[in-house]
Amino acid sequence: MTDLLPIRRALLSVSDKTGLLDLARALAARGVELLSTGGSAAELRAAGLSVRDVADVTGFPEMMDGRVKTLHPAVHGGLLALRDDPAHLAAMAEHGIAPIDLLVVNLYPFEATVAKGADYDTCIENIDIGGPAMIRAAAKNHAFVTVLVDVQDYGPLLAELDANDDRTSYAFRQRQAQIAYARTAAYDAAVSSWMAGAIGEAAPRRRAFAGTLAQTLRYGENPHQAAAFYLDGSNRPGVATAKQWQGKELSYNNINDTDAAFELVAEFAPGAGPACAIIKHANPCGVARGATLLEAYQRAYDCDRTSAFGGIVALNQPLDAATAEEIVKIFTEVVIAPDASEAAKAVFAAKKNLRLLTTGALSDPLADGLTFRQVAGGFLVQDRDNGHIGAADLKVVTRRAPTAAEIADLLFAWNVAKHVKSNAIVYVKGGATVGVGAGQMSRVDSTRIAARKSEDMAAALGLAETPAKGAVVASDAFFPFPDGLLAAAEAGATAVIQPGGSMNDAAVIAAADAAGLAMVFTGQRHFRH
Repeated sequence: MTDLLPIRRALLSVSDKTGLLDLARALAARGVELLSTGGSAAELRAAGLSVRDVADVTGFPEMMDGRVKTLHPAVHGGLLALRDDPAHLAAMAEHGIAPIDLLVVNLYPFEATVAKGADYDTCIENIDIGGPAMIRAAAKNHAFVTVLVDVQDYGPLLAELDANDDRTSYAFRQRQAQIAYARTAAYDAAVSSWMAGAIGEAAPRRRAFAGTLAQTLRYGENPHQAAAFYLDGSNRPGVATAKQWQGKELSYNNINDTDAAFELVAEFAPGAGPACAIIKHANPCGVARGATLLEAYQRAYDCDRTSAFGGIVALNQPLDAATAEEIVKIFTEVVIAPDASEAAKAVFAAKKNLRLLTTGALSDPLADGLTFRQVAGGFLVQDRDNGHIGAADLKVVTRRAPTAAEIADLLFAWNVAKHVKSNAIVYVKGGATVGVGAGQMSRVDSTRIAARKSEDMAAALGLAETPAKGAVVASDAFFPFPDGLLAAAEAGATAVIQPGGSMNDAAVIAAADAAGLAMVFTGQRHFRH
């Protein structure tokens, strides 16, 4: 094997023709013979370039609506032949197969077709066969062949040729081969995942996930951990699709927390009024509605002013200048919103370390999707938690039914609890959290922590009594015993929302009645581990 090898013959067959003409012209200027197919060949000829049809090389026309055009020994032999193997060279000479030194292929736009909501047959027709076969062949034979699958690598190829007297190095070919195999793997993962969904296969025998590098991160959760951020191609509005207007690069923890914040605030439809969520370490420290976005932010901030410092702020409506002025009064890591006014951007411009992200839209909390998490030796896959409860779904189980105002707060608290680490307890009063207990091994402890947070809120705001008095409480899972419920009652709560379903439901209901609480069951829980 020789390190530096010239490119004398190239096959260009691309679906995305961005940059194709510039690349072809640069190759032709270096004396490279160009082979091509279909639309790519037509575009090259229209630009005045000399190009040979693959059909001329194979002796067979493109057929079956283009399904068969490159699946031929004249193509694959030219890609796979070992140039230092006498037997391979003899076979090439015997069968008139010429070597192909460069393959440039990008695949039928299957992922984009699925994303557009195309029907089953259209998606099937956009599954590329010849392209992946050629890519894998060229990548396998990277000792002699250079393969490009991404438009972004056209420039690096030309730079490589400039640096090496129109030759490519083995290291360059290795890197491009790895990129090529990752592309075909991602393509096959997209096809298999789509088909599993299309035929209703909830747990396919093999499950593949793929992503495209968006950002190499400075480090992971801690400085000794390497990390990177990948996009899954779903285009779900959020941190992955957002435009960053200012501020330094997002960190691993920033991305994780910003996602948590935006997914939470998306529970509150903009048409129902402004809402704000403030997140710290993936848990909400304040969530509120308001008559204005400014009021929503202030009420969310008031829930836990200490924890909000250095937090992530998510808004369900475009950021305005008045809200921006309030946000910059304390240190905030990230603000994410559907949009931001120019005046708001100007306010943030003075805070160079504050990141501002806009998404163009909220994510859909009811959308289907999958989440996965790695464990030792495997990974867990589940449907996205898109469970939703409305007033009509509530089952009143106590003698006292909740008032209309309590029901509104109960549903608000329930939506917040869905995004709090289990065991989760959320106190809400007047459309704002007034205490959050998260991530405790005991539900009683979460209840007490939330009550203590409410006491801290009273102290910070100079209130005469804890705002937990008269508040409602949401529990992400059932109360196994009356103790947690009674702790909420002692804190001053008047109504409770919980899934129900405990063997001790009767005792818990009796305790609620004895305390004068209204309680509703949802029949649905929201564990978040």
